[in-house]
Amino acid sequence: MNCRLSLAILAASALFAAPAAAHYVVIPASKVGAQTVALQGVTWRCGDEGCTAGETSSRPEIVCAAFAKKIGAVLSFAAGNRALDAAALEKCNARAKS
Repeated sequence: MNCRLSLAILAASALFAAPAAAHYVVIPASKVGAQTVALQGVTWRCGDEGCTAGETSSRPEIVCAAFAKKIGAVLSFAAGNRALDAAALEKCNARAKS
């Protein structure tokens, strides 16, 4: 196999393996550590700085409540460029696991 073909295959593999851009960005109230969680058809990737996931067709408030129920309370939740306000976060955290 020639070098150019090998590089092309490597570049294509990296492109297709790259995660989708984050649509949801969450800062959990408690550290959740490094983990990957499948929830409502989207994969969440969590680390020390928070969690991110790609977009779903559900409303952000629904996604936040599902996240809180599975992972725990959140300090902030943003979908795209829109962060949930204090009232929406309170509603979201009402579903948080204890």
